Amino acid sequence: MKKHRIVTISREFGSGGRTIGKKLAEELKIPCYDSELIHEIARQSGFAEAYVQRVEESSPTGWAASLFSSNRAFGPTNEDYLWEIQRKVILELAEKGPCVIVGRCADYILRHTADCLTAFIHASMEYRAKRIVEVCGEREQTPEERIREKDKRRAAFHRFYTDMKWGYAKNYRISLDSRALGIAQCVAVLKILY
Repeated sequence: MKKHRIVTISREFGSGGRTIGKKLAEELKIPCYDSELIHEIARQSGFAEAYVQRVEESSPTGWAASLFSSNRAFGPTNEDYLWEIQRKVILELAEKGPCVIVGRCADYILRHTADCLTAFIHASMEYRAKRIVEVCGEREQTPEERIREKDKRRAAFHRFYTDMKWGYAKNYRISLDSRALGIAQCVAVLKILY
């Protein structure tokens, strides 16, 4: 008997979490939702996919987050509206059948789902910097700057909408170091736990 139907993958930028999620889904012969979530959220909201993607990458941080926290001065924002649609889409996908969901706070949204395995993938800065250059290529920013910026935004988005600390091991059923284990072994461990 299977222990889990749903696997959520939260990940540090450059750790290989997306790749792990996709490979796990392939091996389990179940769908993997990543960029497909952005497409569906855009479809249901009427916003452009680029806008939906940008919202997660530019969530309020610092004083802006505290200013516009739970008591939004002028009512719900576009970001709040997209959060509700994102939540609805993830819940619908989880109801539909077994799947792997990468990012988008799915770990939080499905936290009360007994058959959900929540995983966090992390790695050292050196490993991630090397990997993003190999996968994404060189950019004007250094790989380390890109990683810090992307992780900061992910953490801020997660904290803002979930009030949970992103990457904190106690918030996940398992936390894996992709540098220490390697991509294939991370997939193997998650497959065993599935």
